[in-house]
Amino acid sequence: MSERLAVRKTYKLFIGGKFPRSESGRSYLVQESNVALASRKDARDAVLAARAAVKGWSGATAYNRGQILYRVAEMLEGRRDQFVGLGLTVAEVDEAIDRWVWYAGWADKVAQVYGGANPVAGPYFNLSASEPTGVVGVVAPADSALLGLVSVIAPAIVTGNTVVVLAAEELPLAAVTLAEVLATSDLPGGVVNILTGRAAETAPWLASHLDVNAIDLTGVTDPTLAVELEQAAAGNLKRVLRPAATPVDWTADPGLARITAFLETKTVWHPKGV
Repeated sequence: MSERLAVRKTYKLFIGGKFPRSESGRSYLVQESNVALASRKDARDAVLAARAAVKGWSGATAYNRGQILYRVAEMLEGRRDQFVGLGLTVAEVDEAIDRWVWYAGWADKVAQVYGGANPVAGPYFNLSASEPTGVVGVVAPADSALLGLVSVIAPAIVTGNTVVVLAAEELPLAAVTLAEVLATSDLPGGVVNILTGRAAETAPWLASHLDVNAIDLTGVTDPTLAVELEQAAAGNLKRVLRPAATPVDWTADPGLARITAFLETKTVWHPKGV
C-alpha cells in the first residue's frame, strides 16, 4: 500500500457566514498552512455582510443573544483539542471558553446597569436606554491568539453590534478555526466576519469606510499606523478605541469597558399625564 499524502488545509476568510477565498487569490504560509491574504475587495464584502446583519442581530432580544454566545462556548468546549493542536495552551483555550460564558451572562443585564429612569424636574418620565453603535471594525491583538481575540469580539457583539475582524498576521489559525466554531453555532451569518492578512494593508480600508461606525485599534502595534487609522476614522466620526498604552493582561477581569465602548445612549422624554 502506497504512503498516503497528507491534505494540507487552506484557511479561508469568513464573510457572511461563509468561507470564501480571497478575491485576490493571494495567500501566505503560517505553520505549514496556506492562509488567505485579504484585499480591499474582501474588506468591502465583509462590511456589506456586517451591515446586512445589523438589523436582525440588534433586533434580537438580549436574552437570545446571550443564549447564542453561550452556544458558542459550548461548541468551543467540544473542540478544545483542535485549538490545543494549533499550539495554544489548555489554559488559554479554557479561559477563552469561560470568556464567552462571562459575556453571555451580561447580555440581558447591560441595559439595566447603563440605562434607566433619570430624575428630572417636571411632570415627565426621562428614560435612558443603550443601543448598539452598528458595524465595528476590529484589529485583533497580536499577543493572544484566542483569548485576546475572543475578548475583543464578544463584548462588541453581545449588545447587538456586528464586527469585521482583522486577525493578527502572525496568529491567524486560531481566528479562522474560531470562525469554524461560529459557523456551526447559532450565530447568524454576518455578525462576525474574519479577515486574515496584513493589518497595515487592510485596516486603512476599514478605518476610512463610511459604513463602519466604530473601530477598535487594540491590535495595532505601530504608533504611526494607529494615528493614520484614527485620522481616517474621523471621516464619518467613528468611535475609536485606541491601543492600550501598556500591554493588556487578557487573563484579568475584563470589566465592562469594551462593552460600553460601542454603545450609544438614547434618552426619551415622555409626559406623565394627570
